[in-house]
Amino acid sequence: MAFSSEARQRLANVRMVKPELAASIEEYVIQLASSGKLRTIIDDEQLKQMLGSLQGRKHETKIRRI
Repeated sequence: MAFSSEARQRLANVRMVKPELAASIEEYVIQLASSGKLRTIIDDEQLKQMLGSLQGRKHETKIRRI
């Protein structure tokens, strides 16, 4: 895949903690590449943005104390 070394390391760290999130990122990058929309190497900053957008879609659990 087309990741910079910093982005590749960050993705490896994410994979250890949240393997499903790392798999989602990889699938997304594969889709971008296959559709021709990925023309440059993904750097760490772009990966952070992708992670933020995918994590934002997840349901947040809130705990209320009574």
